[in-house]
Amino acid sequence: MTRVLVVDDDRQLLRALRIALSARGYEVVVAPDGATGLAAAQQNPPDLVIVDLGLPDLDGVAVVEAIRGWSSVPILVLSARLTEQSKINALDAGADDYVTKPFGMGELLARIRAAMRRTTPAESPAVVTTTAFSVDLAARRAMAADGAEVRLTPTEWHLLEMLLRNPDRLITHQQLLQEVWGPRYRTETNYLRVHMANLRRKLEPDPSRPRYLRTDPGLGYRFVPDPA
Repeated sequence: MTRVLVVDDDRQLLRALRIALSARGYEVVVAPDGATGLAAAQQNPPDLVIVDLGLPDLDGVAVVEAIRGWSSVPILVLSARLTEQSKINALDAGADDYVTKPFGMGELLARIRAAMRRTTPAESPAVVTTTAFSVDLAARRAMAADGAEVRLTPTEWHLLEMLLRNPDRLITHQQLLQEVWGPRYRTETNYLRVHMANLRRKLEPDPSRPRYLRTDPGLGYRFVPDPA
């Protein structure tokens, strides 16, 4: 069943969308603000996201940027903002489509269908293997080279999954902090240092000289796989 996450502070609209989408076979998850929406997206990744721009805690563009930092899920903006610049900002942030309020339910459903048709199967491998460790992302299991299981905390898992699903790509401090701890923690880089040190201690052959979980000084981290 296709899971749709709707992030909007209009509770009547959330109720209407839940009813309309559920009636057409979608599994609907709703969130009344950006932080709740990001948490829901992380805990149970949706197949499509609908997000309003005027959220009470943070701008919807920030939600789009945050999700796009680690996921290619289709994102449809549903907003009362009519200006061209608002649409440009949302699309440049990573949204796939933009629907203005008020809208017709038929049009919204058609745009959801179109977005889903353009969706390709997940490209991220279920298992990431290096010479030092392997990680089964679906089963949430990490194994050392000798086959011993590596126990990771939920926070360590979250960080590691974001990096492994984006090989060779810089994931900024802000992206990691916002996705794992929430938007209020975007400057708490000490959190990252502690948990990345733990991940390296558990996975790297030489934690003092990381081979796979690299630091981009002042910017963020990236997973560097073995050469093909």
